[in-house]
Amino acid sequence: MSEATLQGRTAAPLTEDAAFEHIAAAGFRPGGPGLVGAEVEWHLTSAADRRRRIDDETVKAVLGVRDALPRCTRLSFEPGGALELSTRPASVRECFDDLEADRARLAAALADEGLELLGLGLDPVRLPRRVVRSARYQAMEELFDQDGRAGRWMMANTASVQVCLDTGAEADLAARWDLAHRLGPVLVAAFANSPLRRGEPSLWRSTRQHVWTAIDPSRSRPVPQGDPRESWARYALDARVMAVRGPGRWTVPRGLTFRDWLRDPGLRPPTGDDLDFHLTTLFPPVRPRGRYLELRMIDAQPGPDWIVPVAVAAALLDDPAAHQAAAEALEPLWHGATAADLYLRAATAALHDPALAAAARACFTAALAAQPDPVVAAAVQTFTDAYVAQGRTRADDLVPGTR
Repeated sequence: MSEATLQGRTAAPLTEDAAFEHIAAAGFRPGGPGLVGAEVEWHLTSAADRRRRIDDETVKAVLGVRDALPRCTRLSFEPGGALELSTRPASVRECFDDLEADRARLAAALADEGLELLGLGLDPVRLPRRVVRSARYQAMEELFDQDGRAGRWMMANTASVQVCLDTGAEADLAARWDLAHRLGPVLVAAFANSPLRRGEPSLWRSTRQHVWTAIDPSRSRPVPQGDPRESWARYALDARVMAVRGPGRWTVPRGLTFRDWLRDPGLRPPTGDDLDFHLTTLFPPVRPRGRYLELRMIDAQPGPDWIVPVAVAAALLDDPAAHQAAAEALEPLWHGATAADLYLRAATAALHDPALAAAARACFTAALAAQPDPVVAAAVQTFTDAYVAQGRTRADDLVPGTR
C-alpha cells in the first residue's frame, strides 16, 4: 500500500504489512544534502528563585507585551517549561543568524523580568514537575510512570540541541545513516554538559543521557544496525504504544507494542492516523523524519554555542572528505563495542575516555577543515581548543576535579 493510499484511508484498519511499508517509506524520503535545521532547548529559570517553574502561557504573555516573540524561528515549550526555538531548513550560517537573533531578543526580554535561559542538559536544581498541560503529555507521563520516575525527569528536566540533517540521496542513505549512529556517542561525550542533579554532582558527565537511557528502551534505544528502512520499521512496530486516543481521556496501555495492537482482534483496530501518531512518540538518538535525520543525543549548550554541534554534525555528514575522515576515525571505536556500551562510556567518562577522546579530536579536526564560514569556524575552533583538544567538557567546568 502506498503512503498516499494509507493517508487517504486513515480511518480504515491497517494490516501489519501495510504498516511496515508505510513506516519504511515515510521515514526516509531521499533528497540532496546541504540544508540544516536546529531545535535548541533551554531551561527557563528565575534568578530570584531557582526552584520556581514558569508556565508557557506566562512566558508567551511576557514576550508578547515586550514585542519579543521570535521572528525567524518557531517557539515551543517542553513539558517542564523549557523553551525551544526551531529554525527553518537553511545553511549552517543562516541557521545561526536566525536563531541567534531570536535568542538574543527573547533573552533580553526575559532578563527584564528576572528570568534567564539556562543552557544545561539537565536542570541542576529542580525536581521534575510538568507545567505544560495537554492530552499528549498526560499520556506520556502515565506511560513512563509504569517504569519508574525517569520519564518525569526526561520530560520536565532535560534540554538538548537537536540537529536536523537532510536524509541525502538514495545512494548515500545507508552511509549517512550509519555514520550518524556511529557519531552519536562522540557527540554525547564532546558536549556533555549535565553533571549536576538536585544541586549536587551526579555520577555522570551527561546525566541527561543517563536519564534518557533509563526510560522505555523500546522507544529510546538506538535503532539496530541493518538496512535503514527495514530496521526502522521493525523498531517502530516493536515499540510500545503510548496511547490509544479517543474523544475523551486517552487510554494508556501497559506493555502493548504497535505490532501487538495490529494482531489483537480484541482491540479497536489501529488506523493510519494511529500509526502516524505512534511514530511521533519514538525518540531514538537518531530518528528518521522523512526528508531529514534528527540527531537527539546532544546536551543543551550555553548561549550561542549550540551552533558548534550543529556545524560539526553537518560538516561530517555533508562534506565528502570530512565524512570519510570521520568514518575512519570512528571505526576503531566500534570494534567489539555495542551502542549501549559506548553511550554509557560517553555519559560517564565523556572525553576522559581515551578512545572517545581520540575519535572526537579526529572528527572535530575534519569538521573544522570542511567549514567554509569564518564565523561558524571560529565558534567550532574556540570550542575545540577549550575542550576537545584538552580531553575535557563543559561538565568538567561545572564539577572541577571530577574524574
